Amino acid sequence: MKTMIHTIKEINERKDILPNHTLGYQIFDTCFSVSKAMETALAFLTGQEENKPNFRNSTGKYLVGIIGAGGSSLSVAAARILGLYYIPQVGYTSSCAVLSDTFQFPSFYRSTPSDKFQSEGMVSLIQHFGWVWVGTIASDDDYGKYGVKSLRERMEFVNLCVAFSETIPKVYSNEKMQKAIKAIKSSTAKVIVLFSTDIDLGPFVLEVIHHNITDRTWIASEAWITSALIAKPEYFPYFGGTIGFAIPRSVIPGLKEFLYDVHPSKNPNDVLTIEFWQTAFNCTWPNSSVPYNVDHRVNMTGKEDRLYDMSDQLCTGEEKLEDLKNTYLDTSQLRITNNVKQAVYLMAYALDRLSTCDLLEEQRNDTACSHIPDFEPKELMTYFKKLKIITHDGAEIELDLNGDVGKGYYDILNWHMGNTGEITFVKVGEYKYTSTKSELVLPKNSSLFWNTESSMLPESVCTKLCAPGTRRGIRQGQPVCCFNCIPCADGYVSEKSGQRECDPCGEDDWSNAEKSKCVPKLVEFLAYGEALGFTLVILSIFGALVVLAVTVVYVIHRHTPLVKANDRELSFLIQMSLVITVLSSLLFIGKPCNWSCMARQITLALGFCLCLSSILGKTISLFFAYRISVSKTRLISMHPIFRKLIVLVCVVGEIGVCAAYLVLEPPRMFKNIEIQNVKIIFECNEGSVEFLCSIFGFDVLLALLCFLTTFVARQLPDNYYEGKCITFGMLVFFIVWISFVPAYLSTKGKFKVAVEIFAILASSYGLLGCLFLPKCFIILLRPKRNTDETVGGRVPTVDRSIQLTSASVSSELNSTTVSTVLDE
Repeated sequence: MKTMIHTIKEINERKDILPNHTLGYQIFDTCFSVSKAMETALAFLTGQEENKPNFRNSTGKYLVGIIGAGGSSLSVAAARILGLYYIPQVGYTSSCAVLSDTFQFPSFYRSTPSDKFQSEGMVSLIQHFGWVWVGTIASDDDYGKYGVKSLRERMEFVNLCVAFSETIPKVYSNEKMQKAIKAIKSSTAKVIVLFSTDIDLGPFVLEVIHHNITDRTWIASEAWITSALIAKPEYFPYFGGTIGFAIPRSVIPGLKEFLYDVHPSKNPNDVLTIEFWQTAFNCTWPNSSVPYNVDHRVNMTGKEDRLYDMSDQLCTGEEKLEDLKNTYLDTSQLRITNNVKQAVYLMAYALDRLSTCDLLEEQRNDTACSHIPDFEPKELMTYFKKLKIITHDGAEIELDLNGDVGKGYYDILNWHMGNTGEITFVKVGEYKYTSTKSELVLPKNSSLFWNTESSMLPESVCTKLCAPGTRRGIRQGQPVCCFNCIPCADGYVSEKSGQRECDPCGEDDWSNAEKSKCVPKLVEFLAYGEALGFTLVILSIFGALVVLAVTVVYVIHRHTPLVKANDRELSFLIQMSLVITVLSSLLFIGKPCNWSCMARQITLALGFCLCLSSILGKTISLFFAYRISVSKTRLISMHPIFRKLIVLVCVVGEIGVCAAYLVLEPPRMFKNIEIQNVKIIFECNEGSVEFLCSIFGFDVLLALLCFLTTFVARQLPDNYYEGKCITFGMLVFFIVWISFVPAYLSTKGKFKVAVEIFAILASSYGLLGCLFLPKCFIILLRPKRNTDETVGGRVPTVDRSIQLTSASVSSELNSTTVSTVLDE
């Protein structure tokens, strides 16, 4: 009130604002009561107040606007009435967001920011410190309820959770108060937002102390963050470390001296000064009709407590204001007080614009100029739109179309215990805002005090952040901040704490045991360095050396009957093909690549084709020999060139199919990740199954022909029994590859390749052993049996005991013995 009077006097003394007009004032006390605020509004409109002391006297001057009231609920009540008559009203501490509604409150303006900005700032502060589980307590009025409503909406928007939301009753109710206390004590939330005025908060503070509730961090609204009623040293153990938002502090020149310039003797009819003097010095002013200030409250125990008793001591008038220790003379925290000064200036500048017809560009075509004093209060509202003023400390205030301050900032204060034993309000940051953006400024080196056992930043969560390797799972019927931590599935990871979903690993990666990181998958292929691969390499090389050794034996004894028997060139081709097939298994070992995938199957198919076609040339000769022995017909000798032609035709045909295979749908290396999730199996994609079946199907056909022809000729009376050896060799070949099929299909990964290599080596060793080991045995260990008589023999064909061998077929034509040797 004194600041408003001081500001009006200041304006009247200035020549740049309303130079030809003087502002007056009429003051009503709302007594912090909604009913009294409405009564006051009606009194302003009618001029029919019940009591007319000097400072409230109706002078008959024209009412142009109202400053106040001193609270959101009071302003809401008054504005509903004043808005009906479009009486401009400028609030200085009424921050309730609902007052921005121009439909309900068309004539309300304010010099304090809307709680919308404060609520957004609180949410930014909560996010900054990592709190997600926050309780709210509001006073049971428009200020508290709308403030918490805006806060909750903003918290839900950014996925923060309200642990509980309780109200402080305006009229003391032990039941409601205990409900709020119980919610605080039972909740895991360590951070609580208090949206209340200091007067309403008083009983609640006493309850908190009574129940010894500590280890809580309170977020204060601007209505009580600097209140001397709450910021008492004895309350610090419970409310120390409070952090909250405050109207920016300012210094008002000349105000302190103006406040000291007060004494009841200067104006005996100034009842407010007399009431203040009596209350401040606990005495009664002589011959005064002003009653002593008696305030009846209800304390936490439910019993009535009279805070002030009527004093029998008379005031002398010599009392000194300097001896007082109260908030009246404390000008160090002029925050809301500064808003009063700005509210008066807003009203004055609007009147000044009206007196000079300073209309906005868009208003000049449809708005007529007004003149003081002949204007309606509604006309003054036009000049409040986009009103911009510069305050005494250089700050800029601009009203938007809703009558709100469009931009500004809050001080962020933290309660500390000062060296003098008094609570100090330490500025630790700012919250800057405009109508479109906002910014929370909290320096890293801010000297924040936290009222916790460890003096460290408190945690306020329903459930602690899920550790890496887990994700958040919803708890049915509970807020999103309450969740279960569910381990990530195989192949999924969460690298950061608190992830909502697990992230899938890439194609070549897999989750580690903790599911906190993607690691490269194990790579599997049959390597040369491992025991299995090394063993197969040894077997392959050993097989090739054995075949070469047999070849050396054949070359050294190439002119002996046993080597010459049944086409030695075919024997050399078989040996060469066996070297190819044995060494082709090396292409299956090692990391597959495109060229090795194409070479392995083609080399194997051609090697077996050359081997089996050469064997077929031999078996056809044996077949013809058998037919001669059975039918006793004339021998028609099969020329050796035809055997070579059989081999050539088969091999050329196989090469043609293989060439088409490589050109049209060649095999390719690919990474198999379907068999085992934790492994990448490098293997060959055989491309066209049809081509693969064709090239190996041809080899199977050759093997069948070899087996059938030699099986028919197995009973030839031969000293060497080559027919039986080939029969056994083909039987081994079929047994190996028939066993290979189920074994190959039932294995995976590198063992699948090992099975195929084993089948190649087993069939190659089987053919080698059955076809050449018996001959090598005779050549090296039984050389006496390596003669023409033993191997071939010549007898007349008319003899029924004819001995036809696989090495020679003898026939006699016209009493002449003719010997046809099959190896020449």
